[in-house]
Amino acid sequence: MKILETQLLRPSQVSQIVALDRICLGGLWTAEGYLREIDSPNSSLLVLNLSDRNSTKSNSIMVGMACLWSIVEEAHITLLAIHPDYRQQGFGTLLLLSLLNNAIARKLEWATLEVNVNNFSAINLYKKFGFEVVGKRRKYYSSTGDDASILWLKKLQQPDFKTALIQWQQSLATDLSENNYYWHKS
Repeated sequence: MKILETQLLRPSQVSQIVALDRICLGGLWTAEGYLREIDSPNSSLLVLNLSDRNSTKSNSIMVGMACLWSIVEEAHITLLAIHPDYRQQGFGTLLLLSLLNNAIARKLEWATLEVNVNNFSAINLYKKFGFEVVGKRRKYYSSTGDDASILWLKKLQQPDFKTALIQWQQSLATDLSENNYYWHKS
């Protein structure tokens, strides 16, 4: 069985997340940037680690990362990335669920993010959770010149959203277990 664990990034993991950042995002943030996020009380920087329970070695690899900034009543999602070798397995959903639970625990009222207009799988994931496109940032991505869609999700603290979140978690846990993954929530 393979174990998936989400946890807050620790300083000892910064070199791993920088390497993952290069692979997924082309080197968006530096080691110093990640250390600032760890130190900020307004930031929740999560990593997704994968380990194999059946292995004799106790090794785990970082396969995903996600970050939100708590700004007044807003959860501004700044990062959500999965290593290319591990995409389309529900890991992005797992990290998004973890971020939204974190936002709820912080008593935040809504979430927002920017996403490349050409990243259809990410846009579909966000829309599945109720995010709506509310605008566009022209040439937001300097490396490609691509535009970004601005997405918002309101009513994080509403009982019906919290109920839906629990249902998504249960559904994801079932899907993951069918593929021999166990999600350990820390």
